[in-house]
Amino acid sequence: MTPPDLQAKADHSAIGSTAGTREPIALALLRLARPKHWAKSGFVAIGPFFGGAFSVLEIVAVGLAMAAFALGSSGCYVINDLRDAQADRLHPRKRRRPIASGRIAPGTAKAFAVSLWVSSIASAASVALVLGPAHALGLGLLLMLYIANVTAYSMGLKHLPVLDVMGLALGFVLRVLGGCAAVGVMPSTWLLNVTLFLAMFLAFGKRLGERRTLGDDATAARAVQGIYTDELLRMLVVVTAVALLLTYAGYVQGNESRFFWVAGGRSLGIGDTPQVGMNLLWITMLPATFAVLRCIVLLERGAYDDPTELATRDRGFLVSAGLFAVLTIVLVLWAGPAHGPKPEPRGNNSGANTTDVTASVPLADLDRAEQTGQVLVVIGMTTDLECACARSKTGRCGASHRITHHG
Repeated sequence: MTPPDLQAKADHSAIGSTAGTREPIALALLRLARPKHWAKSGFVAIGPFFGGAFSVLEIVAVGLAMAAFALGSSGCYVINDLRDAQADRLHPRKRRRPIASGRIAPGTAKAFAVSLWVSSIASAASVALVLGPAHALGLGLLLMLYIANVTAYSMGLKHLPVLDVMGLALGFVLRVLGGCAAVGVMPSTWLLNVTLFLAMFLAFGKRLGERRTLGDDATAARAVQGIYTDELLRMLVVVTAVALLLTYAGYVQGNESRFFWVAGGRSLGIGDTPQVGMNLLWITMLPATFAVLRCIVLLERGAYDDPTELATRDRGFLVSAGLFAVLTIVLVLWAGPAHGPKPEPRGNNSGANTTDVTASVPLADLDRAEQTGQVLVVIGMTTDLECACARSKTGRCGASHRITHHG
């Protein structure tokens, strides 16, 4: 028997077989389900939240969808732990997992995984009782794709560099899509991209953290670490962090009209009414940027080998993440649900001349801007109701226009 095998056997006996200190089987099963990771199901609620799905029935449907993905992921974790039990016994933290330590037998673990998946499917099916079968069907299909994706990861994808991380990231994207399907909300491309790059950043960060804390033993704990190098992982962490922040910045800019706040200024006496304002959602860029950079610093130092542990223990990260969450919730509730552009009803104005301009009208001015005649589609912010297409030499347009705001 090789020395590593002797060490693994010693660890197994010391941790899982001491009769006087063995934890109750129910507690061991709970640990096996990894309830700390249920927080990842919060991604299910992101789409409905930004889409304004705030009715009681929609909230219930989102809760059922979150439960479905939480239980489904727990079943997948059990299967993953079954396959990785031998390698986990060599890991300083993973060796304490219920299967690796010998507290839960493989047969019990398999039955537990099946029960978790059955409960997950039942939770998804319950959405039919709340919002109808179409919502439950969409959620169920995405849940099946999620379970298949995580199972494929456990069966082989986790041994392929880059694909291992993309498989994990796809799981988060499917969570977001599942939440949107549960309430019938269309996810934006920005939202999906932010989710993808955030998940990839966390996954590459976890691998870098493992190399920092385990050193040469990282390959024994995760086979794909034999292909990754410190330099490659450091580069991938930075690349995905930059992509994440740039993508979120694009989302912030793309929602400028929705989150723009304007305060009226004093008149200059020459017909102008200057206004001061900004896109309030931009404020969330500050804690978001700090949290990402803080994560990179701590992983580089080897303080944590798992961003999930970092997110629950590091005070600086917790404060910045909490501030980001509070600001986002307040601003979304203040701005109201997002609405996509709607075509202007033509009616009797089918022959009207429609002009698109890169400007916008303050929402407070929309009521008094409703007039007949030419249609002017306005997007963005402006300080008055002037026409941007046919001004006279005095800077005013003599024609009447109907102003339409596209948020």
